[in-house]
This record gives sequence, structure tokens and C-alpha cells, in this order.
Amino acid sequence: MLNSSLKKEAVRKLQNAVYQYEKSSKDLQNNAIKLHNIRTYAEDVIQKVEDYINTLANTPKEFEKTFEEVKVNLASFKALSEISYDEKEMIKLAGGGTAAGVAAGVATAAFAPTAAMAIATTFGTASTGAAISGLSGAAATNAALAWLGGGALAAGGGGMAGGSALLALAGPIGWGIGAASLAAGGFFASKKNKEAAIKADKERVEIVKAMRVLDATSIEINNLKSTTQTFATKLEQSLISFISNTRNIKSFTDFSQDERNLLRAMINNTESLSALFMKEVGK
Repeated sequence: MLNSSLKKEAVRKLQNAVYQYEKSSKDLQNNAIKLHNIRTYAEDVIQKVEDYINTLANTPKEFEKTFEEVKVNLASFKALSEISYDEKEMIKLAGGGTAAGVAAGVATAAFAPTAAMAIATTFGTASTGAAISGLSGAAATNAALAWLGGGALAAGGGGMAGGSALLALAGPIGWGIGAASLAAGGFFASKKNKEAAIKADKERVEIVKAMRVLDATSIEINNLKSTTQTFATKLEQSLISFISNTRNIKSFTDFSQDERNLLRAMINNTESLSALFMKEVGK
């Protein structure tokens, strides 16, 4: 049959592209979860540093100012991490957004709760801080879920962050055909060979584009995860060592000059670690 082999080859390549895309999508989700876990650890280390500083008397005013900035950097991560995940509410909110927002929202709603929060904190940390962290209770939940669904934030804007990387996670929802249709073969079975081959090639190109975005973003996430882990681990080790060597000192004025310098360095590193929470991914 005319162009039959052309059609079969195009469909085979498309099926392979879908398989590779799904793998890239899963890899990105897993990397986002790992980043979320490292950030949770880093948040705990930062809290330990602050708790220790709070036990000391006569600390410089600059320390207080630094921790105010640290809190700002952590605000949206904490807000997004602490909301209650409601799949039905997310799908509902996603349905009220733009076409792109609906696609991303429904796709995100399909994630397990842990993955959903990981995706939210990976792509939304930097852009949602002022909007969500100023809210509480149900308002904060609705704002975070609206962000996940791609809608406008209730607190005054921000919308969906993450750009093309987050949209790529919407998967086949945004393509002319869906993975289900492809697997069933219904679309291509009903089309003429040449027409089916052209359509399959067109869809494959779009899938490969999305896959490349996901793969590039996974590299970004992995780099950020490694940097965050290194900073957090070294900071925790510094804190443990400092406390061990100055166990009986309870006032900043009683430290030696070298000890004061070490403590100031630790505070600066705490701020640097918190700044990594504001790193935008997928732009």
C-alpha cells in the first residue's frame, strides 16, 4: 500500500518519542522531589543556626537584620510546603485558568502529593513568596493551589511560574493528539498513509521539543540540589564544631575575636544558603 512503510516508521518514531518524553518527565519529578528534600534539610539547618544565635546575649543588630532577610528568602518555600494538598480543588481551580493553565494544572493534579509540592517549590519558590507568604489558612491554600493550576494568585498576581518547563510537564494534554489515542492507534488507523505520517512527524517534533526542555531543566535542578546540599552540610558541620568549642560561652561579647569572625562567617553562609531558595528554575 502506497506510503504504508512511511506511515509505520513515522508512528514508530512517535511512539518512541512519547516513551522518551514520559521518562524525562518522570526523571524531572524525581529530581524535584530530591531538591525538595534537600531544601527541607537546609531549612532545618538554618533554623538550628537561628536557634543557637537566639541563645546568645548581646548579639549584634546586624544578625537580626540578616535573619529577617533569611526569613524572606524562605517564606514561599515554607508556604508552599505547608499547604494541604487537595486534588479535587486543584482540578477545579485549573479549570478556571487559561488553556495553558488548565493543561499544566490538570497534569500537576495527577502527581502524588509529594511530587505536587516538589514541583510547586521547585518552580514557584522565587515568584510566589510575597503573594503566598502574606496569607494564612484557607487563603494561603487557595493561592498555592491557584498557582499550581496556572491561575492568578489571590494575593495579587504572580500567575504560573516555571515557563516552558512547567508547561512541558503538562504532557500530551497540550498536543494535537494524546498518548491514549496514540497507544490505541485510532487516529492513525483512520487516516491515509501520507497524512498520518505527516501528522505523526509533526507531533514527534513537538514532543522532542518538550523533552529537551525537561532534560535541560533536570540538569538545572540537579545542579541546584548539589549546591544546596554542599552549603547546608558545611554550615551544619560549622555550627556543630563552633558550639562544641564554645560550649560554656553564652554572650557574644565573651567570644574571642577569632570566634566572633567565625560566627559572622556562619551567619553570612546562612544567608547565602537561604538565597538558594530563591533560585528560579526552568526560566
